[in-house]
Amino acid sequence: MAHPVVQTRGLGKQYRTGGATIDAVGEASFTIERGEFIAIVGRSGSGKSTLMSLLGLLERPDSGRYTLDGNDVAGLDDDALARLRSRAIGFVFQMSSLLARSSALENVELPLTYAGIGRNERRRRAIAALDRVGLSHRHSHWPQQLSGGEQQRVAIARALVNDPAMILADEPTGALDTKTADEILGLFEELNREGRTLIVVTHAPDVAARARRRISLSDGRIVEDVVTKNAAP
Repeated sequence: MAHPVVQTRGLGKQYRTGGATIDAVGEASFTIERGEFIAIVGRSGSGKSTLMSLLGLLERPDSGRYTLDGNDVAGLDDDALARLRSRAIGFVFQMSSLLARSSALENVELPLTYAGIGRNERRRRAIAALDRVGLSHRHSHWPQQLSGGEQQRVAIARALVNDPAMILADEPTGALDTKTADEILGLFEELNREGRTLIVVTHAPDVAARARRRISLSDGRIVEDVVTKNAAP
């Protein structure tokens, strides 16, 4: 039986500010199975960004246990964490963060370059990823030649190219107009129907409504974990 993509037990992260200690995330316990589409929601300061950083291996927890794609991350050194992060997680951020002096194809190839994949295989995978997000006609374009929605599609292709265990998206439509945001969310839904595991961190109710499960945070604590009306039967 396949192991869950994410499993946390009592996950916690604290920050010190002045003389006080703040529980940014406290006692977070949940499991994410393969093929789920989850929204992590909450107001500013709720802890959702910290939880995203923990799930993305961008920060280490102060307490609890986190298993990602079958790997208990507690005993991993920084190099091992970086290798696991590059293999298991595809990131999509609010801003596409593309390299301005690289083409769309070269931007998508970048994670494969870091992974040591040969040129021909890099090119093949990057072309396939761009084609999957509807940009077969934009391979050679520079980021400044692309619309905001097209730039975000390149970022999604870059997140897909390593075939990660999950895609972790932080406010992926926050910089887009309503129509373009709807198109990007539609693409996420298509990817989920294909079996991709998606976690979207957002404060926007309309974005969260597109997910199949919603985890809500307040003051660093999970206050709700529910299946939504979009859940598959």
